Amino acid sequence: MKKIIILIFLISNSFNAQILDEKDRAQKINEILKYRFENILPDLMDKTDIDMWVLISREYNEDPVLKTMLPAEWLNARRRTILVFYRNKENNTLDKLAVARYNFGENIISAWDKESQPNQWLRLNEIIEDRNPKKIGLNFSKYFNIADGLDKTDYDEFMSNISSLNKKKIVSAQKLATAWIETRTSQEMEIYKQIVTITKQIINEAFSTSVIKIGETTTTDLEWWMRQKVTDLGLETWFHPSIDIQRSSEINGDHLRSFSNRPSENIIQRGDLLHCDFGITYLRLNSDCQQMAYILNDNEKDVPYYLKEAFKDANQLQDILTSNFLHGNSGNEILLNSLKEAKKKGLRPSIYTHPLGTYGHSSGPTIGMWDSQGGVVGTGDYPLNYNTVYAIELNNTSYINEWGRDIRIMLEEAGFYGVDGHRYVNGRQTQIKIVNPK
Repeated sequence: MKKIIILIFLISNSFNAQILDEKDRAQKINEILKYRFENILPDLMDKTDIDMWVLISREYNEDPVLKTMLPAEWLNARRRTILVFYRNKENNTLDKLAVARYNFGENIISAWDKESQPNQWLRLNEIIEDRNPKKIGLNFSKYFNIADGLDKTDYDEFMSNISSLNKKKIVSAQKLATAWIETRTSQEMEIYKQIVTITKQIINEAFSTSVIKIGETTTTDLEWWMRQKVTDLGLETWFHPSIDIQRSSEINGDHLRSFSNRPSENIIQRGDLLHCDFGITYLRLNSDCQQMAYILNDNEKDVPYYLKEAFKDANQLQDILTSNFLHGNSGNEILLNSLKEAKKKGLRPSIYTHPLGTYGHSSGPTIGMWDSQGGVVGTGDYPLNYNTVYAIELNNTSYINEWGRDIRIMLEEAGFYGVDGHRYVNGRQTQIKIVNPK
């Protein structure tokens, strides 16, 4: 037992050099929040033409947007928490108020004295009346789930306690909420490099003979190893890892098989083409990565050339997709243009790229779903904006003569879109990883 503990420590130590302890993480999160409130939010309110944004949550039933604003020391909202942001563009000011019994960390001060005004809703009404906004943004949205966090009870209470004039000012804050969720700062992008590095380090270790014992280790074993590794590092996964196998002796499954109908005890063998889907959460940001590895056969020293060619085609599909990242184009435009171009080049593509950030499946333009290759209503109509991050997720199907069947090369990498175009956050996989049992 002692030897095992030492081994785990030695393996984990290289990761710990990059991972902050809890106190330092909290400090970093609060620094980022302060910067975002002071430098990002005013601009977003101006761009979306909302001068007052009201967010309402109760403990354990947090609005997904408000949850991203919680101070690091808060794991949940307290009682009923109401935040009010009022932007005076002419004076270049932003009021940040909490209609709550407590200061909302150091960034947002309490604006409610219950002793002088016992009714929280009436206090909120006073703040609105004092500032007389042109528009009052509330978080409700038909298509963007993260921007639809206002529950019915709080909506009804809010509506019953404001004037008829102010009711006419209410608009959906969907564009503002989405912009807040999707926009990344330079400091966050530095953190993102670390997150992606850690993610890939775990994948590299998982796809190695130090973890995989040929003829013994199952895909389920490997999935739980990855999840335990994340826990041992003091981090979290935002979805359960998945490992699947393509091999010459089996017919390729469809997308549903990859996600929900895979054999639970599929033993890893020589000649297997492995695929993983894996992501972690760190400092309130998320990674999402799919990579592939090949288990060498007895007589092999390298990945077979036909698998290499199939992998190159998938890389080409990535290039086609990211070359169609044009500012202001909708997710559907990017999808359809990319699919058309890929098919002209003889590829058999499927694209299902999604925004990535404070949520794994985050808010922003949806660029296809695996079962919606003709476009996605609502979220697919949203435009591509600068300073946003995406999981460049797709696959390309290739027929392998040597196996007598189709295979899919499935890839996913974190990509950043800025004024200089698209770039991968920390590179991408360009070759199938080799696992050599020796």
